[in-house]
Amino acid sequence: MENKMTGMDYKIREVAERIRELREVSGFTVEEMAQRTNLSVEEYIQCEAGNRNLSIAFLYRCTLSFGVDMGDLLEGRSPKLRSYDLTRKGEGQRIEEAHHMIGYNLAADFRNRIALPLYMEIKYREGAEYEDIELVTHEGQECDIVISGHMKIQIGSRSGVLHPGDTIYYDSSTPHGMIAVNGEDCSFYAIVLSNSAAREGEAAAAVAMPDTKFRAPDKQPRIYRKFIDRTVEDGLLKAISFKDEEKFNFAFDVVDELGSTKPEKLAMLHISEDGTERRFTFQDMKKESARAANYFKSMGIKRGDRVMLVLKRHYQFWFAVLGLHKLGAVAIPATNQLLEKDFTYRFEAGKVKAILCTADGDVANAVDKAAAKSPMLEYKIIVNGSRDGWRNFDEEYKMYSSHFDRTEDAPRGSDPMLMFFTSGTSGYPKLAAHNYKYPLGHFITAKYWHRVNPDGLHLTISDTGWAKSMWGKLYGQWLCEAAIFVYDFDRFDAEKILPLFAKHHITTFCAPPTMYRMLAKQDLSRFDLSSIEHASTAGEALNPEVYRQFLNATGLPILEGFGQSESTLIIGNLNGSDHKLGSMGKPVPLYDVHLLDTDGNEVDTGETGEICINIKNGLPCGLAYCYEGNAEVTAETWRDGFYHTGDLAWKDEDGFYWYVGRADDVIKSSGYRIGPFEIESTIMELPYVLECGVSAAPDPIRGQVVKASIVLVKDFVGTDELKKQIQDYVKKRTAPYKYPRIVEFKESLPKTTSGKIIRKLL
Repeated sequence: MENKMTGMDYKIREVAERIRELREVSGFTVEEMAQRTNLSVEEYIQCEAGNRNLSIAFLYRCTLSFGVDMGDLLEGRSPKLRSYDLTRKGEGQRIEEAHHMIGYNLAADFRNRIALPLYMEIKYREGAEYEDIELVTHEGQECDIVISGHMKIQIGSRSGVLHPGDTIYYDSSTPHGMIAVNGEDCSFYAIVLSNSAAREGEAAAAVAMPDTKFRAPDKQPRIYRKFIDRTVEDGLLKAISFKDEEKFNFAFDVVDELGSTKPEKLAMLHISEDGTERRFTFQDMKKESARAANYFKSMGIKRGDRVMLVLKRHYQFWFAVLGLHKLGAVAIPATNQLLEKDFTYRFEAGKVKAILCTADGDVANAVDKAAAKSPMLEYKIIVNGSRDGWRNFDEEYKMYSSHFDRTEDAPRGSDPMLMFFTSGTSGYPKLAAHNYKYPLGHFITAKYWHRVNPDGLHLTISDTGWAKSMWGKLYGQWLCEAAIFVYDFDRFDAEKILPLFAKHHITTFCAPPTMYRMLAKQDLSRFDLSSIEHASTAGEALNPEVYRQFLNATGLPILEGFGQSESTLIIGNLNGSDHKLGSMGKPVPLYDVHLLDTDGNEVDTGETGEICINIKNGLPCGLAYCYEGNAEVTAETWRDGFYHTGDLAWKDEDGFYWYVGRADDVIKSSGYRIGPFEIESTIMELPYVLECGVSAAPDPIRGQVVKASIVLVKDFVGTDELKKQIQDYVKKRTAPYKYPRIVEFKESLPKTTSGKIIRKLL
């Protein structure tokens, strides 16, 4: 098995570079590695320099020394599959070709592998049986099974010929080698076993997690049944379709209809930070949104006009956005964290005609400065206060009629309804445009991921400036006739929020992992969380320890999901399905999801690809239709029959998807391609880490190295000793080359207005 690999098959110098990197990471000297690989120092130096062909035995000894898989060396990526790895006949990870022997790894993507299964082919060489057989050694044991031809094998001083069907099992530390004889080629299986049962630091195989609290099936004639058909088998959503979606207008078809048929049903419980409690029924929402629509119409705001809403968690947001939906004007939610330059750009890019803005803080002042440079902005309307040069929403809109009748030409279906400025992690934010079918896509979000209770109260933490608020504070929840809970706070305070669950009997909850971490830092046993029936999260890495603490406190798992400002929930751990800690879940039936490589080909199970949605048969309800005003980026994103998310993931053998990171965030170091998300998730396991962002740092030797920017919890101080502890922790729990060579402790991390870490600024 000591055949040589040619550079034609594998880039020897690239593999050699990876070996050098791992040797340095592991702290081995050249002399130590020469001893570990049974080579002279000079031979080893030649191997590491890429000047010598690399044998299977050499590569195998390297994997044992470094605690990595063969795939880490050959391809620069770690195996991911945990339960099975299927290799078809004629396939496999090719390892070498020289000296008339070819090897194929038959389980290249299997994680925690305790054996290396190889398919070997030996070319017959005339006269070879009269030559000395080249002998090799390596750790462990080996089992060889002859498939075809005849193989002469030598183990120590003994030799013999094996025929098809013959098997030999031996201690592979004994010098051994084999050749093809009897005038024909030979093929055989070689099963190489190491002495250790599994590599240290690998996670246990993922298993199904506990399910949410039991709830009897809802058989009432809910309003969504007018617009949605579903196929459900054994409690699992299998398929979904929509009825009359081209006529659909959420404000009329859902809110006004419920306002008429179930006028007293609670739509929203709103709590101001000072404790003021406001209860709004669907009848209230019907009337107040009508007043808002008439108010905007009186100003000359018409169908197609763009209106920006900077309203935090103020209750007036719901009046305004529904009023705009009735009128046909396009709502553009935005965060109060924007500065003058941000407003200037957004006013121009969004062709904003009016802005409805909170009086809190310095936001209105920033708007005034930006408005001076934005002649298209005609109206400035303020909420919860007054300001010179601004119209007062709270005083004025109440003067208008609470009736706004739907006309035959009312906005609907494919008409533009809503636009979100994306996070803008690279370049200027893009303006994702949604039509009136968008709310229908959030039915799955609410019913099967948030699992809202029609008789309950749902809390999504997000403020109205983020797209996530549309996921959890409006469309899907009201389609399911569930009431929403809104706490209008300025600064997240776990001590204030945790008592609200019991006081108001909140039944379902969604928040980003950062906020779950803040909640978990409290002694959860002090709070009554028994009302919660279901919990979900999205946006970043979920700390397993936080997961476990919440599970212990509530008996509930935190179910992850994935989507974008451009979409509704794309991948998620839906109600009734098994789920794995750390996985995003599986694609929802609404979207035909594919993982594609850079050439547009489907990647294999366990391989990383870009998350793409098939749109060859049209855009699914919930997916944006363009980036407004940016034809070039639109064409690049919606191309070749797919919507390209720009996010990378891999799929395991059970169909679960695992997030890798943005395509632009992948770190290329010493021949390895490293996704930041895995490292962030590992570092976040440490109890003293509050936030973590992993990025690439330039390096003259390696091209790039891994850099971890870390925010510690209160009362922890970053030291050199702590840096080393973090580095060692990552080395033991991932492939060692993934560890952060640079660790920086920071007070805070740069984030987008949607709260996502901007890795490029780390």
